[in-house]
Amino acid sequence: MSEPEKTAEPTSLEAILQRLEDIAERLESGDTSLEQSLALFEEGVRLSKVGTKRLDEAEKKLEILLEGDRVQPFTVDEG
Repeated sequence: MSEPEKTAEPTSLEAILQRLEDIAERLESGDTSLEQSLALFEEGVRLSKVGTKRLDEAEKKLEILLEGDRVQPFTVDEG
């Protein structure tokens, strides 16, 4: 069988999740060689770490935005 296809590293969280789903499907199919399975598994671990890092960064941004005095209610000046 051929080597796993070399694709550009996904950048968005949605693309990372889609690629992880694709990897899981290929691994579950049982149609890959041991070498391919290991390469796909390694890619999945790497993507999982990247996705986790992105989620952690987003969570930190939300925490900063939602801190008490940093978020001001929107008001309309009448007058």
